[in-house]
Amino acid sequence: MAARPPGGGSSEPDAIEFGIAVLDGRIEEADVSFPATAGEIRDALGDSEIPYDAKGRTIALGEALDEVPQSRFENETEFLDALYPVFDRKRREGGGFLTSLRDALPF
Repeated sequence: MAARPPGGGSSEPDAIEFGIAVLDGRIEEADVSFPATAGEIRDALGDSEIPYDAKGRTIALGEALDEVPQSRFENETEFLDALYPVFDRKRREGGGFLTSLRDALPF
């Protein structure tokens, strides 16, 4: 007779998605078609909060779009590439000194 493995899980930790990964999933769920304008994307996705770091800090989609200089995107990759610097900047600004120091260390 064999014993059942302990219930509730695997040995791998749950993944935490933020930034572009979350936005990519929401685009697929909303079935956004490209080319599209920033306004069309905002209408399709709403002005929901997008987490930009693993700690759960968020930025409204509208606020992120306001920081992007272009307003028309030919495809999803172009859209996500345009928003990546916004999420990255917010992540770096929000961490403080210790986060900056940890990010600079090679381990």
